Amino acid sequence: MENNNQENNQEEQIVDTAKIIKRVRKSRKVRNSRRKQTALRKTFRFFMTIFLLLILGYVSKLPQWYLPQNTFTTVNNNIIIKNNKIVKSNRILAFLKLHKVPDKPIYMIRTDDIERDIKKLRPIKEVYIRRYAFPARLQIIVKERNPILSIALDEKTPVVGAFAEDGVLIGHEFMPLNPDIKTIKVITKYGGENSYTKWNLAKVQEIQKIAEQIELYAEEPLEYIDFRNPNDIYAKVKTTKIRIGKPDSSVYERIKRIPSILPQIKLINTKVQYLDISWEKVNYLKLK
Repeated sequence: MENNNQENNQEEQIVDTAKIIKRVRKSRKVRNSRRKQTALRKTFRFFMTIFLLLILGYVSKLPQWYLPQNTFTTVNNNIIIKNNKIVKSNRILAFLKLHKVPDKPIYMIRTDDIERDIKKLRPIKEVYIRRYAFPARLQIIVKERNPILSIALDEKTPVVGAFAEDGVLIGHEFMPLNPDIKTIKVITKYGGENSYTKWNLAKVQEIQKIAEQIELYAEEPLEYIDFRNPNDIYAKVKTTKIRIGKPDSSVYERIKRIPSILPQIKLINTKVQYLDISWEKVNYLKLK
């Protein structure tokens, strides 16, 4: 009986050993297969990296990444200027001619110097430059100042300048303004103590407010306001000319009297030279 048990145990040990050897061999094959797959993947990645680097190097050298050398000197499609209603495009291009076209890809070009130079033009408040590739080009987006007063030396001569809402004087080289830009026409003097070149922001805002009040109470478009004599100003609306007088602390109260007088002028057959509201409590019509 004991001999039979020993024989059975020996057979089980032989069977178990065979299974273990078989399992080890199978595990070894799996490890070898995995090592081969890992080595193959590494080789593939290596060659793909080399290939992508070559492609990247080739693409980076394409001419579409670079601005042509004549970009800043001739009219072409590589420069796009937007939102400029006051400054003509050729004036902006003139500033670009001061710069050398960078011999770098478009994504490496710095535009700070170009923006700073373009901002030297008085009508321009801000400049933004966008860079595009394929083909390489620049888009220049300008933000211009908003003119509120246009300056003329008399009723018939062209506008010689304009004041923006921040008080900056835009010179005659940028005149005439675009017809879409609506301003208050002011007739005044050049040179001397009362020259418009000496006006500051407070003066500009004062004239703007007076003009807006006249137009509001007259209920007619204001054709111009005459500041040639700063102590005796006139305004012209569609119906007649209005003598405003001195722009002192009572000027806005005097302007409020316009609606009570202006309609009467239309009923008078005689031509009226101007409506006078320059006096404190007296209004009268100056007849021709």
